[in-house]
Amino acid sequence: MDLDRKKDTELDMEIEDKAVNGIRVLAADAVQKAGSGHPGLPLGAAAAAYELWAHHMAHDPAEPKWADRDRFVLSGGHGSTLLYALLHLFGYGISIEDLAQFRQLGSRTPGHPEYGHTPGVEATTGPLGAGMGMAVGEAHLAAVFNEPGYPVVDHYTYVLGGDGCMMEGISSEAFSLAGSLGLGKLIVLYDSNRITIEGSTDIAFTEDVQERMAAFGFQTLTVEDGNDTAAIGKAIQEAKADASRPSFITVKTRIGYGCPLKEGTASAHGEPLGEANILAMKEALGWDSTEPFYIPDEVYAHYHSLAQKGAKARAVWERMFAAYQEAYPEKKRLWDQYHDPDIAKKLYDDPAYWACKDAPQATRSLSGMLIGKIKDTVPALVGGAADLAPSTKTYMKDAGDFSKTDRTGRNLHFGVRELAMAAIANGLALHGGLRPFVATFFVFSDYVKPMARLSALMKLPVTYVFTHDSIGVGEDGPTHEPIEQLAMLRAMPGFTVFRPADGRETAAAWYHAVTAKDGPTALVLTRQALPQLSGSGKEALKGGYILRHEDKAQPDVILIASGSEVSLCLEAAELLKEKAVDARVVSMPSTDLFERQPETYREQVLPKQVRARVAVEALSGFGWDRYVGLDGACVAMESFGASGPAEQLFARFGFTPEHVAETALAVRKGLT
Repeated sequence: MDLDRKKDTELDMEIEDKAVNGIRVLAADAVQKAGSGHPGLPLGAAAAAYELWAHHMAHDPAEPKWADRDRFVLSGGHGSTLLYALLHLFGYGISIEDLAQFRQLGSRTPGHPEYGHTPGVEATTGPLGAGMGMAVGEAHLAAVFNEPGYPVVDHYTYVLGGDGCMMEGISSEAFSLAGSLGLGKLIVLYDSNRITIEGSTDIAFTEDVQERMAAFGFQTLTVEDGNDTAAIGKAIQEAKADASRPSFITVKTRIGYGCPLKEGTASAHGEPLGEANILAMKEALGWDSTEPFYIPDEVYAHYHSLAQKGAKARAVWERMFAAYQEAYPEKKRLWDQYHDPDIAKKLYDDPAYWACKDAPQATRSLSGMLIGKIKDTVPALVGGAADLAPSTKTYMKDAGDFSKTDRTGRNLHFGVRELAMAAIANGLALHGGLRPFVATFFVFSDYVKPMARLSALMKLPVTYVFTHDSIGVGEDGPTHEPIEQLAMLRAMPGFTVFRPADGRETAAAWYHAVTAKDGPTALVLTRQALPQLSGSGKEALKGGYILRHEDKAQPDVILIASGSEVSLCLEAAELLKEKAVDARVVSMPSTDLFERQPETYREQVLPKQVRARVAVEALSGFGWDRYVGLDGACVAMESFGASGPAEQLFARFGFTPEHVAETALAVRKGLT
């Protein structure tokens, strides 16, 4: 609901103008003090942002994590000083000193907004369009929890994006799905200033954005004057009135508004205005002082009064929620389960969770069985695939399909939209109360990567299920056979990659994923069947462990592998035994988790004095030198794959017990 917006005739327009200009002044001064930044967006979009935050958005600076607050995402994250100015003026604890430290090392006001770093920032943004994947979480939780007279989940997601956001492909992916799903609580404000870094958007962007959005299924509205707060407010009210469609409001603005020599130019986009231009801007805006970061007391008082409306809205919600919990105790229990970050830990001591049949199975199939077990323990588990659920085995039976007509479903159908899928997963995790997973073929992690990187930056516990993990894809050929993707993900800070070798290791991978609190997890799974390995299990949670012990006090050679190549190494060890070479086999499903173990444990698994080592992985060998050293070797892919049956490909590229054994013998010989 709108927050008690007065009629235009009753408004003190002078104080409102000052409130808007206060945003502009703070943004321009912060960029100037830093010597870098993007002042153009904050100056042009200040009126729209003020109108939204002051009169339509339910938020309480005293409780930035209030469950039913409206969410605001600055998709054009380069305009971060707009958001920081709002957070300062509304009282989120961002001080003038914080604004003066914009872009400085260790400050609370980094160059682009960072979730978890600055109070009031709902999402890390910077890659344009990254903020376009929100709103599914509210729709699902509202359907699960709301009861007549108790709309305990009833909030909007507002996104402010610019021309660059609309050009990026992710926005089309996300908006197409949002329109198809009829996400009426999503309202996008399009800061249409028609300027990018290189100049007018006409050089590369002439489409009718409104028509595109209408085709996606959005209600489309236009505000001709981006400084007309009354018109902007009316458009927001119209957007809220249409509950069946998401809304797209084009707000026509002037980049760098108020700066006489910069307004409407590309130079206002990404560089400080200059001290002389800032003085001219303050004069043109009728600002009371030329002092940097000056805000009149009456402007602070005005923002304080606006913040109090949000506090009252939160108090009303809290009273309703307390009554709801008494009226619906079973819903309270369910709410607590949805919001319990440790609920999945009970799986650790559940024998049924770790049990698996002895028959060979693909780890993608084993993963599908585990999802079926996890969903009954973790009711907040939601997810799906980019049109590949039958192949990735990620469809949850008896969990329903989230759709335009049924918001309670836990299975999400993303269509062939990998990038938006990952952005939506981030949005679900950011919303709170949900544990999202997404899935596609591993080779298509290339499409997912930018949003997966943001998962890691924001430390979000999103689970990525990547199947068809190697040249074992076979007949589909090199376009579908991942090579460099595993090394790419392993190189990403804060991103845990797990490539399990059998059912119990797959259970360990999923257990880590659904109990993680501080970052995403990728499960990299096979298409082909793998044998169940003797000795595998919870030790896999250490990332690497000894699967086959040597007979001697110290092994002659150590074979290290992940996934489908672990059983290959076990066979190679038996061949080496015939030649009186004692081999240790180390299963390394997650180098990330292994590196987090104490040095003493890592030394036990990979003793330094054993320099004869061979790593085996049917993907790029990049990164394995960390474990094999200068004296070891790596049996890995050094080219793209080929089209043919999987067993023929493994043989062609050297993934046979015989070749692994020969490589180990050569390494050992080279050390003698």
